[in-house]
Amino acid sequence: MKKIILSTFGLLSAFAVAQNKKEFSGYPKDLKINQIQVLGTHNSYAKPVDPKVLKMAGSIMEKFKGSFLNNMSPEEKAKFQEYHPNGLDFAEALNYNHPDFNEQLNAGMRNIEIDVYYDPTGNRFDKPASYEMFKKQGITDLAPFSTEDLDKPGFKVMHIADLDFRTHYTTFRKALQALKDWSDKNPGHIPIFIQVEAKDSGLPIFPNAAEVLKFDQKAFDDLDQEVLSVLGRDKIIAPDDVKGKYKTLNEAVLHHNWPTVNDSKGKFVFILLPSSAGISNNESPYLAGHPNLKGRMMFVESAPGKDYSAFVLYDNAIVRQNEIQKLVKEGYLVRTRSDIETYEAKVNDRTREKAAFSSGAQVVSTDFFRKGNAYGTDYYVTMPNGETARCNPVNSPANCPK
Repeated sequence: MKKIILSTFGLLSAFAVAQNKKEFSGYPKDLKINQIQVLGTHNSYAKPVDPKVLKMAGSIMEKFKGSFLNNMSPEEKAKFQEYHPNGLDFAEALNYNHPDFNEQLNAGMRNIEIDVYYDPTGNRFDKPASYEMFKKQGITDLAPFSTEDLDKPGFKVMHIADLDFRTHYTTFRKALQALKDWSDKNPGHIPIFIQVEAKDSGLPIFPNAAEVLKFDQKAFDDLDQEVLSVLGRDKIIAPDDVKGKYKTLNEAVLHHNWPTVNDSKGKFVFILLPSSAGISNNESPYLAGHPNLKGRMMFVESAPGKDYSAFVLYDNAIVRQNEIQKLVKEGYLVRTRSDIETYEAKVNDRTREKAAFSSGAQVVSTDFFRKGNAYGTDYYVTMPNGETARCNPVNSPANCPK
C-alpha cells in the first residue's frame, strides 16, 4: 500500500511539474512583463446577485436612467457612453457567474479583479439593506451569503454594497490568502496582474443603506499593509522595482524598465483603481507622501505622462484601438475588455474580443472564460494561443512567437 501511495504521489508531482513547464513556453528569456498579454476576469470574486434584489434594483435604476444622463456634462456623457457602449441594462450587466480564484487560476486566468470597501470598525456591511427590506416584508427565501468576519474591522470585498454583495471572499485578506495559497502550490506561474478597485461610493437605492467611506491616506496605508502582511514583499512587483535608477516612474516605464517574465515568476503585479469606476480625474490620497509611488505596493490607474504613470485603463478597445497600441509601444501597461456588461455574450459578437487582443493591451478582461453562459450562446473567451499568456502582438520582439 505504501508503494502505491508513493507511486501515486510521484505521478501527481510529475503532473504538477509538467503543468508548470507548459505555462507560456517558448518565449525569449529576456522578454519583459509588459511584452506579454494575459486574460483575466472582471469582478473575479463575485457570486450572482439574488434574483429578487436584481429585479427590484433594475426597476428602480430604469426610472432614474434618463435624469442621470441628463445631469451629466457633455464630457461626462461621452465618457459614460464609451464605458457603457451598448446602453446600461442593470440586470444584464450583472448576468455572469464566476467560480472561486482557485478554479479561475487553474483555468489559466492571469488577471484577477477585486473590489474593496473600507470598514475600519466592522459591522458596516453585515446586514445588507435590500435583504433587510425584504425580510420586513416577510420574504426570507433569499440567496445565502456569508457574513464571516464582516463584524471585524478590515477591507470588505463586494461589487455594490446592499445590492451586489454576494462574494467568494468576504474580506480582502481572505481573497489575498486564496491567491497566495494557489501561488505557493504553483511557484512557476507567470506574474498575475491584480486590479484593486477602491470603492468610495455606494448606490443607496434601498432604505437604511450602508454608509460607504472614502479612502483617505490611512485607508490606503492599511490597504498596502494588508497586501504585504499576507503575500510578503518578495512576491510583489512594486513601483520601486520598475523605477530603479530613473528620475521618475514614468521615465522608467518609457524606457521599458519592467522586469523580465523569468524574474517575475511566482509574483503579483497590483494595480490600483483609486476610486469607484477608476475614472476619477482627482489625484488620489494614495499618492500623498509617496512621490513616484515610492514605497507603495501598487501601480495606479492614471492618464499617461504623469510622473507616476505606468498603467492606463481603456476598457473600450474598439474606440481606443490606436491609443492602446501607441501606449503599449511606449511602455505602458493597459487593461481593456473583450466584453462589456455581457452584451457580447448575449448577441454572440466577437468584434470587441478581436479588438481587445489585437490592441496589444497586456491585460484583457472577460466575464466569460469558460463554456456556458446565461444566454445560451457559444460566446466565451480564451487566449488566442491556448496558453496562459502569449507574446504581445504589438511590442514583443520579432523572435517571440505570437
